[in-house]
Amino acid sequence: MAVKKVSSLRLAFMPRAALAAASVALLTATFASACSSDSGESPLDQNLTGRGPITYVEGKDTTQNGAVKQLIARWNAAHPDEQVTFKEQSNDASQQYDDLVENMRAEQSGYDVVALDVPWTAEFAAKGWIQPLQDSFTIDTTGLLTPTVTSATYNNTLYAAPRNTNGGLLFYRKDLVPEPPKTWNEMLDQCRIAREQNIGCYSGQFAAYEGLTVNTAEVINAYGGSFVGADGKTPTVNSPESRAGLQVLVDAFGNGDIPAEAITFKEPESKNAFQQGNLLFLRSWPSTFGDLSDASSAVKDKFGVAPLPGENGVGASTLGGYNAAISAFSENKATALDFLRFLISDEAQHIVASGALPSVRASVYDDPALIAQMPYLPALKDSIANAVPRPVTPFYSAVSKAIQDNAYAALKGNKSVDEAIIGMQKGIETAGS
Repeated sequence: MAVKKVSSLRLAFMPRAALAAASVALLTATFASACSSDSGESPLDQNLTGRGPITYVEGKDTTQNGAVKQLIARWNAAHPDEQVTFKEQSNDASQQYDDLVENMRAEQSGYDVVALDVPWTAEFAAKGWIQPLQDSFTIDTTGLLTPTVTSATYNNTLYAAPRNTNGGLLFYRKDLVPEPPKTWNEMLDQCRIAREQNIGCYSGQFAAYEGLTVNTAEVINAYGGSFVGADGKTPTVNSPESRAGLQVLVDAFGNGDIPAEAITFKEPESKNAFQQGNLLFLRSWPSTFGDLSDASSAVKDKFGVAPLPGENGVGASTLGGYNAAISAFSENKATALDFLRFLISDEAQHIVASGALPSVRASVYDDPALIAQMPYLPALKDSIANAVPRPVTPFYSAVSKAIQDNAYAALKGNKSVDEAIIGMQKGIETAGS
């Protein structure tokens, strides 16, 4: 579009103030015209066929087998003209998040494929920072565990490829409880065995941090409650089902089935309590298995692993893990898409599982060699198959804080269950403001 010209004779006879204003207007018009002369496309519509080297960004690779580096080496051996460089972030989730946000806000093209902690996916999608996987960017999710696909979906659109997952497990003293409980009522009925042994009955992670959100969500979800609607914004927690779930935890703290000191427990403290033989049941992650099996563990060869209990059967674990997404600002999105497809392939997911990262592909959990290495895999498969993602919302941090703060107050006896649920509802209502 041509810039509208202003007569030099007209400018010469303008008063100084008017002349300055006209100059600003001319510069503004020139800038606007220059912008409009560009393609005008959203970054999401650009570079869809671009091919070439890309960068994959993820937190520090702490897997037993260097799984991330193995994945990239396998890809690079087969794609000499489309090499992937691994940009390894720190091991701190907050620092990972801040680094990704900084690059996305700056619309940097250097981060082509990014690993997103499951709760971040909706936020990055809502802000237009990651490529929707639809139309020509559709990926085949057949064979993936359904909850992992749900975790990568926002507003009914898939935005990422589930890269690895995680789920909560129930560790139990099989020398004291031959068969694991399937429901909360069954488990709490068996607390009499803990009292007879003079040990605590059950613990998860109940300190005021993200782990409390996870533990609270698991019980509320198990009893049919939820936190936000499909739009990721409308609060849904104010329900009889949510009250029933939270009441279970409050009652268990009140009568001692959950030891009072568990209000300070994060993952290390809860694991240590079980490892030292001071608990009958423990809710924790699969990574706990190795420490409990160590020669120094008081419960070595004395514990079993099962899915979390629910109201009437297998419970609703909170889903963990990473989703891999294509940056909206990548210049080589076609290569990035192929790399995503590789990450969910059977070959790649066996590498992931060998590194003790739970796979997103269901068939991997049936591999006899992997089961021999990680006997908890069948239980973990059931757990993840019944898992519920953390609230899928672009305002996750604020939603999580509303859950934590109110659940903590209820467990401490500072709020009734009803007050806590109403507090959660109000906190979620204002999360996006």
